[in-house]
Amino acid sequence: MKKEMICIVCPVGCHLEIDDDLKVTGNQCKRGEVYAKEEVTNPTRVLTTTVAIKSDITRRLSVKSEKPIPKEKLFEAMAILNRVWKEAPVDLHEIIVENIADTKVNILSTRRISK
Repeated sequence: MKKEMICIVCPVGCHLEIDDDLKVTGNQCKRGEVYAKEEVTNPTRVLTTTVAIKSDITRRLSVKSEKPIPKEKLFEAMAILNRVWKEAPVDLHEIIVENIADTKVNILSTRRISK
């Protein structure tokens, strides 16, 4: 059975097909083939969200994973982040949560908040 997907690695947006033997067609470059195989065998996503913060400036702090995490761990990671409460000051790229959901990926702040 073939699976269809659109490659998101570059702006071309190739329409890919991948079969059960992991043979990829429709890609215009090697990156599309790698993307399709990874998406079928081990899909990952960069997690971007916010956590609560005690600050005079804002109530939410934007954060993201330092690298993609397995797609099946996203809901577990979000449940953890929904319980996080940080206090200002926070530096840019400060580690907010280490090893989120046992993925060996840290969650980092995406902005600096002084107070």
